[in-house]
Amino acid sequence: MVCVVFFSSQTAFASDSFFGIPRLNGVEPVFNSNYQSSCGECHFAYFPGLLPGRSWQKLMQAKALENHFGEDAELEEPDRLEILNFLTGHAADNSPYQRSIKIIRSLKADSTPLRITQVPYIHRKHSEIPVRLIKGNKKVRSLSNCTKCHTQAKEKGIFDDDTVFIPGHGAWD
Repeated sequence: MVCVVFFSSQTAFASDSFFGIPRLNGVEPVFNSNYQSSCGECHFAYFPGLLPGRSWQKLMQAKALENHFGEDAELEEPDRLEILNFLTGHAADNSPYQRSIKIIRSLKADSTPLRITQVPYIHRKHSEIPVRLIKGNKKVRSLSNCTKCHTQAKEKGIFDDDTVFIPGHGAWD
């Protein structure tokens, strides 16, 4: 007799390991060139795993893109749909990456943050950093400028404390 057991990805990555295989660290890096070029033209192309799918759905509505944080970010419909599918498919609630799982766990079920800085986990991780090193720092200016301090974020999706270098201050302990 053969017994076959199936696990969903949510179950498979619910603990620190799955049958001894470690969970993926950090956040899944961006690999969609359309998203990278369309959204990265104006700002850092945020990793989909930093927000839940419901947030990306709201941010990527055609009407919402007409006034995207004060900018007109309208896209051709095929591009908008491709990017939306990429973002929701790799959103925090669909990701096996550790940081994304922690982000989802920090959110209330009915919470739909529209900014990365509104995510409780991200806010908590930055709460000890003095305001002068972020908002008062002309090279950083906001928590939304992730790659200004997180030296391995853009290329590898790594946001670990030991890879933080705050411009004008140095390594963060």
